[in-house]
Formats: sequence, structure tokens, C-alpha cells
Amino acid sequence: MGRLKNKMALITAGTSGMALATARLFVEEGAYVFITGRRQDALDRAVAAIGRNVTGVQGDASDLADLDRLYSTVQKEKGKIDVLFASAGFGEFGKIGEITEEQFDKTFGLNVRGTLFTVQKALPLFVDGGSIILNGSIAGVKGFPVCTVRAKQRSVLSPGHGWST
Repeated sequence: MGRLKNKMALITAGTSGMALATARLFVEEGAYVFITGRRQDALDRAVAAIGRNVTGVQGDASDLADLDRLYSTVQKEKGKIDVLFASAGFGEFGKIGEITEEQFDKTFGLNVRGTLFTVQKALPLFVDGGSIILNGSIAGVKGFPVCTVRAKQRSVLSPGHGWST
């Protein structure tokens, strides 16, 4: 324990998978962690699994009002962010000729719009030297024929497209 002692981390979609594992590791390393999730029951289970130094905030990263409520909670409780692990993402399978407008909007709404505003709205709480980690999918580099929408969204958020603070 110790590499993240006295650090405050925020992990979106921290209720399962890599994001939950990251939250557990960050707590083991001394951080206080906020995690988010859309479903309260999953959020409650994740908070219980982490066990200590964690607050769960229910919300959807594609909903700007939910993001505002999240950052208001972080501001009130801890006042800062040292590490942001933006992990909220969505992918629905479908070949290019089968994608619906609703699938496209849902995928880009969370994976692009949600990620951008998750980072943007965090900036006022960031400490100097803080870290922003964008966790993403391999769909854009592996060329799966049923992951066309996720592959396209990767090109919008990849490094070299103007992400800086």
C-alpha cells in the first residue's frame, strides 16, 4: 500500500470488469475512490466488494445532469481529483448494413460524448500533476465485422485528435 496514499480517484462504470478491478487496486494502494454505475443494485454490490474508502454515485456518463451531480458530490466530499479513470462505454453488435440510428446514438452518446464531458467536467477539480486514463475497447484495432460503430468511435477519441488539458 502507498503509491496512491492520500489520492482521490474517480472511476466511471466501476461496477464490473476492469474498472472494478482498478477501483480495488487503487484502494489497496491507498486512494479514496468514487465509482459510478447506472444501476443502483450493481453499484451497491461493487461498493460492498471494494469494502472501504469508496463512495458509489449512481448515474449515466452520457447524461450531463448525472455528471454534474457526480462532480458536485466529489467536490463536497473530497474537493479534488488526482486520478480520473474514464471507463464507461457501450458496444452493441451489428454489421455496418444493420446498424440502426438508435444504436449509433447510444454508442456515440456514451463512448464519445460521455467520455468527452466526463473529462471536461472533471477539470476544475483536478490537482496539478493529476492523471486522466481513458479506458477503451479493442474493437477499433481488431477489425471485428460486428463492431463497426465502436471501431468508428475509437478514431474520434484517439490520441492526436486534440485531447490535452
